[in-house]
Amino acid sequence: MKEEKLLKFLGKAAKFDKRLRLLENLLASCQTGILHMDASNEKCKCLYNKIDFAQLFYILMDEGILFFDKSDEKTNRSKFQVFLETNFTYSGDKGIQVRVKSISRQISECKGYTYKEKQLTFLEGLIEKLQKRKSKLENW
Repeated sequence: MKEEKLLKFLGKAAKFDKRLRLLENLLASCQTGILHMDASNEKCKCLYNKIDFAQLFYILMDEGILFFDKSDEKTNRSKFQVFLETNFTYSGDKGIQVRVKSISRQISECKGYTYKEKQLTFLEGLIEKLQKRKSKLENW
C-alpha cells in the first residue's frame, strides 16, 4: 500500500515538474519571442511496424506486466493507448519513424481471434530474440 501511495505521489510530482517546465518555457518564449523546445517532447522510437508495436504492448498489458489500473481493464487500456500515442513512434514505410496518432484499431485487432496467427508469428519472433539474448548471457 505504501508503495502505491509513493508511486502516485511521484507521478503527481513528475506532472507538476513537467507543467512547471512548460510554464517556464512559455514565459521565456514571451520574453524572447522564441519558443524553446522541451526535451520531454522527444519520443521513444520502435523498430517494429505499427501492428507489431501494438502487439508488443498489448501482450505486456494483457499479461499484467505493464499497467496503469489493474482493477479496471477499460480504463487501463485507454490510459495505455494515450501513453503509447504520446510517447512513441514506430517504423513506417521504408523504416522512417512515424508518430503514433491512434493505436486503438491495432490494439483491438490484437484482441480479436482472427489475428491469432499474426500474434503467434510475432511471439515466435520475439521469443527467438529473447532466446538469443539468454544464450548470449549464458555464454558471457
